[in-house]
Amino acid sequence: MSVMTSSQEDVSKEVRPPVYEAHGTDADTWVSIAKKKRTHASHTPTPALLARQRTLTLAPPIVLAVVLLVGWYMSASVAHVSTLFLPAPGDVVTSLFNGLRNGLFLSNAWITVQESLLGFLLALVIALPSGYGIAKSRLLAAALQPYIAAGQAIPAVVVAPLLVLWFGYSTVPSIPIVVLCMLIVLFPLVITTILGMQTIDTQLTDAARVEGASGWSLLSAIEFPLALPAILAGVRTSLTLSITGAVVGEFVVSGDSGLGSLVLLAREQYDTAFLFATLVVLAVLAALYYAFSGLLMKLAGAIY
Repeated sequence: MSVMTSSQEDVSKEVRPPVYEAHGTDADTWVSIAKKKRTHASHTPTPALLARQRTLTLAPPIVLAVVLLVGWYMSASVAHVSTLFLPAPGDVVTSLFNGLRNGLFLSNAWITVQESLLGFLLALVIALPSGYGIAKSRLLAAALQPYIAAGQAIPAVVVAPLLVLWFGYSTVPSIPIVVLCMLIVLFPLVITTILGMQTIDTQLTDAARVEGASGWSLLSAIEFPLALPAILAGVRTSLTLSITGAVVGEFVVSGDSGLGSLVLLAREQYDTAFLFATLVVLAVLAALYYAFSGLLMKLAGAIY
């Protein structure tokens, strides 16, 4: 019996989680503790393993792209599908080259980029304090959450006529399109900010308060770094989605500038090759936004 009791006590001592002392520990240490709890020890991959992983990552999308291009070419050239429904790849490339050469795509893409970035930044300025307040205050959460849910339920395009009536549409970039883009990307940013703040380990914040952290020092040194992964996930999603918001705004407002206006022009002229070329430009813009947001995440990881 004594042997079994001793063994049980030894096992309990081995599996007991470490107890961190609150005294003498600064804010940076608590942040590092939280990061260590999220990570697991792993072996350093060999160069051969890295090359194999890179190949497995790049090969599937390249193979899929080749299959789609071959199927597209066969449908347009061999099956003789009407160019009104599916233009030949060569026609799309020609239309894309002509649009780039005369500056049509670049000038309109720049307008769409301005509208999307302004809408995203406006949403970011509103979402971060709103999400923090909702996560920290029950009163603010009870007051704002019903309106946030209702705003998400109402299609943003329904508000577009009111925005045009209030702000007009003669400015470049168009203010109604910027506001509409903000409304579209606001909800993911608010939700991820709330999630990031609510998933912080309360033991770490309590220990930091014992050390004297409060207010701005607690937010900047403890809460913000720990909530940053969730916030950056929302930023990456919303930044890419802002392109969609700007194009939808250009559809609804029916302006004469932006990539959305080129899509409408191609539809009215039944120029499917030009429509496909515009979609290629939009896809490239979305890919650049996604890659830029990935760089932001790496930079934030290096800083924090």
